[in-house]
Amino acid sequence: MSEAKAGRPFAPFEWKLAGRYLRSRRKEAFISVIAGFSFVGIMLGVATLIIVMAVMNGFRGQLMDKILGINGHAVVQPIDSPLTDYASVADRLSGVDGVRVAMPFVEGQVLASGPSGAFGVLVRGVRSADLQKLPLVYNTVQIGSFDKFDDGIGVAIGQRLAESLGVTVGDKITLVSPKGNVTALGTTPRVKAYPVAAIFKIGMSEYDGTFVFMPIAEAQKYFMMEDKVTAIDVFVNNPDDIGTIKEKLTVDAGRPVLITDWRQRNVTFFSALEVERNVMFMILTLIVLVAALNIVSGMTMLVKDKSHDIAILRTMGASRGSILRVFLITGSAIGVAGTIAGFGLGLVVCLNVEKIRQFVSWLTSTELFSPELYYLSQLPADMQMHETVSVLIMALVLSFVATIYPAWKAARLDPVDALRYE
Repeated sequence: MSEAKAGRPFAPFEWKLAGRYLRSRRKEAFISVIAGFSFVGIMLGVATLIIVMAVMNGFRGQLMDKILGINGHAVVQPIDSPLTDYASVADRLSGVDGVRVAMPFVEGQVLASGPSGAFGVLVRGVRSADLQKLPLVYNTVQIGSFDKFDDGIGVAIGQRLAESLGVTVGDKITLVSPKGNVTALGTTPRVKAYPVAAIFKIGMSEYDGTFVFMPIAEAQKYFMMEDKVTAIDVFVNNPDDIGTIKEKLTVDAGRPVLITDWRQRNVTFFSALEVERNVMFMILTLIVLVAALNIVSGMTMLVKDKSHDIAILRTMGASRGSILRVFLITGSAIGVAGTIAGFGLGLVVCLNVEKIRQFVSWLTSTELFSPELYYLSQLPADMQMHETVSVLIMALVLSFVATIYPAWKAARLDPVDALRYE
């Protein structure tokens, strides 16, 4: 019975022997150091891959939510004639299955000035009822409110713009548009002051520093568009369904229109993010590969050091398969332990990535991941199950493959040659 147990694959004595080889001894200290470096390398490689992929996923997701939360998934623009029948067109588009809101808007670029300076901004005139359906703006008001917004009481601006202009709720900002009245001396700029009714914080510096929301009726007067609008923003329930909904919008508009969706307007940006994400994955995989090569070197030295033990085991009846499995277990244990430790480290960092960013910024007295450069005010992390599993499987496979050659060499060792000079 004991012989049968000893002869079966992955018998207890094989695990016990592999465990002894993993434990450090004074004579084998150098080999243990290499095994330790291999463990740390795999742990750091796996953790780095998980963290970087999670941050890039979070970065892409946050950007998509912010970009598509304030800009429509599809923009309906007029062809041939101005969009004077925008109210009826918006009602028809709102009735399309899958559409959440169709929002007419008037848009123009102006210069906004306040006590602290002047900055270029984008003024967007909208209806209060439509603004309430944009939670990214309506639910992020820091000071003030959108009450009586349609009455033209004031405008809503982003927090970064308010800080840059040096204004708060109740203060006035002056808007200067180059498209003013035409006189005998040329076109005079249009200048008008508006009180700040609300200050919002979307969390994307590009929007918080440039957007000014104004009642649509007031925007039409300011930009001299009478009863016209620039276009209609269409927000859908599922952005991925915009291709199918786009065809319905063209038909239900009831007039010649040009429709561009979010994929067309942001194709370069999101394609660049996807390319960067894939390249980073390939580059960081090299860290795990280097750690796997350390396993090869460490296991090769261990086999050479244990050649005498291997020869004795063979003469005592251990099969080549047993020797192979002993060293497979030894090498794979390093990879498995490193992968598990890397997953734990990556998980902890991803759950606390914003706190870590703030700590490093405080420690170095610098602005790490500045919002002006990276658009977002916080560093996001989104661990996706399939990507994390892919990283773990890749690390385990590389670790296992790295042990095959040294284990095969150990199994092929001839006991006679190993004991010839003993």
